[in-house]
Amino acid sequence: MTTTQVITVYCMWILQSCKLTEYQTIVEDLFDSDWYTSCRLIGGADIIVIKYSVNDKTSFQELKDCYVPMVKKALNHCSVPVIISAIGARKNEKMPILKGEASHYNADLHNLLCCCQCADVAFYPEDLSTAVEAHKIILCSVSHLFMLLFGVKSPSNTHDASTLQLAQSLFAVETGDPFPSSPRGVPPCVPPVRVVVKDSVFCSCFPDILHFIYSGAFQWERLEEDIKKKLKDPDKTEHVLEKVKCILKTPGKLNTVKDCKSHQIKQLYNTSLRLFFNTPVLADVIFKIQGTTVPAHRAVLVARCEVMAAMFNGNYLEANSILVPVYGVSKDTFLSFLEYLYTDSCCPASILQAMSLLICAEMYQVMRLQHICELYIITQLQSMPSRELASTSLSIVSLLKKAKFHNSDCLSTWLLHFIATNYLIFSRKPEFQELSEPQSAPGLHVVPSQWIAEQDNPLFAWLAMLSHYNRDVLPGFQGTADSCSTCH
Repeated sequence: MTTTQVITVYCMWILQSCKLTEYQTIVEDLFDSDWYTSCRLIGGADIIVIKYSVNDKTSFQELKDCYVPMVKKALNHCSVPVIISAIGARKNEKMPILKGEASHYNADLHNLLCCCQCADVAFYPEDLSTAVEAHKIILCSVSHLFMLLFGVKSPSNTHDASTLQLAQSLFAVETGDPFPSSPRGVPPCVPPVRVVVKDSVFCSCFPDILHFIYSGAFQWERLEEDIKKKLKDPDKTEHVLEKVKCILKTPGKLNTVKDCKSHQIKQLYNTSLRLFFNTPVLADVIFKIQGTTVPAHRAVLVARCEVMAAMFNGNYLEANSILVPVYGVSKDTFLSFLEYLYTDSCCPASILQAMSLLICAEMYQVMRLQHICELYIITQLQSMPSRELASTSLSIVSLLKKAKFHNSDCLSTWLLHFIATNYLIFSRKPEFQELSEPQSAPGLHVVPSQWIAEQDNPLFAWLAMLSHYNRDVLPGFQGTADSCSTCH
C-alpha cells in the first residue's frame, strides 16, 4: 500500500495470476486540481466508482451531470463502466430526527411570579392590608422607573425628570431613604423590601400589571380588557393604562404615550435581563469557580433551572449560602450556561465548546439548551467538507463517547450514522479502533461494521462488505503486495 497526499494505492494478487490495483481518494476537486494524473489513472481503469456525500436528490443530480461527462472525456470514448454512488442522509437511513424545542422563557418568568420563590420586594396598599410579592431583577429589566426605585440608577443620572416624578408619586419604599441603594451580599433570609403603592386605583390593578410584565409577551389589548372588567369605569381605566405606559417608557425615546398599542409597547421594551448578566447589581448569590467569582440572581436561576430551584429552595447548604462553589465545568462554559438562562440564547464558538456546554446543560437538566448544543454540533459536522473531515484533529469518536455518557441519545445515534456514512474517512483514523475496545470506550464497544450490517439499507450493506474487505481480506495480501510508485 502506498499513500500520497491525495491518493491511496492498494496492490495485490488474486488467484496468483490476477493483479488488482485500487486507487482511493477522498479529495473532492481532484479532477480540477490534478487533471493530468486523473486522466492517466482513469484511462487505465477497468471500473470507476465515484462516491459522493450528498443529502438531497438535487445535489446528487448536479454531481452526476457535472462529473460523468468529465470522466467520459478523460476516457477518450473507451468503454469503461462508471458508477455514481451517493453516500449521505437519505429517507430510508433511519437518521434520528432532532427537532428544536420551543422556547419557554416567558412561561418560566411568569411561573416565577405565580410561585413567588425568591421574592425580594412586596407591594402594599396604603393601609397595608394585602401584599403582592415580586422580584427587583425582573421589574428593573423592563423599566427605568423601577431602576430608580430600587437604586440601580441614581436620580442624578436620569435624563427624564417625569420618570423620577412618577416614581415618587406612585411608590414609597419603606426605609429611611425613598431611593435606597441595592443591598450587596445580604443573606437570603432578609425579608422583602416593602413598597407602598400610593395610588389606590393603580394598586387595585397592580397584580394584573405584574402578570402583564412577567409574561414577556406584552399583550397590551388583553391587559386593557382585564382592567376594563375590573374597574368598570372608562376614566379610571384610562388613568391606570397611562400610568403603565409611562412606567414602560424609555426616557428620551417617546414624547407621548397616548394610543400606544402592542407593537409600540414592544418597542419600548429595550432593556432585558441581559443587562444584569454577570454583574453584581442586585446580585444575591456568588458562584466560585476556578478561583474566580461570578455574581448571579437567585430569581432568574430558580425560574429557568429546576435543579437550581431545588438547590436554592430545598434542604441544601446552598439554600442559606451566598457563596456557592461550582465543580466539574470551566468558568467559560458556566458563563455560557448562565448567559442562556438570562437571555434564552446560545452561541457556541466551536464544536468542542458546544459539547462542554451540552455536558453542563445535562448536569443541570436544562434540556432545551442540551438540544440546541446537539443541533449546533450536527450542523457544523454536516457542513464540514470531506477534505476537512479527513484532516481535522477533532475526534468524532470522542464526541460520540461523551454524548453517550451524558445521555445525549439523539446525538450519539446521529454520530454513529455519521461515522457509518463516512466510513472510508473514519476507518483510517487511529481513534476509530476505540469503538471496538471495551476498555477504552465503556458502554460503546460496538464494532461499526456489525452495527452497519444490522441497518436495513443497501448503503449500509455495501459499507459492511467494505469493512469486511479492509479488516479481513486486505491484511492477507499486504505481505505479497507489489511496491507501487508514488502518484503526484
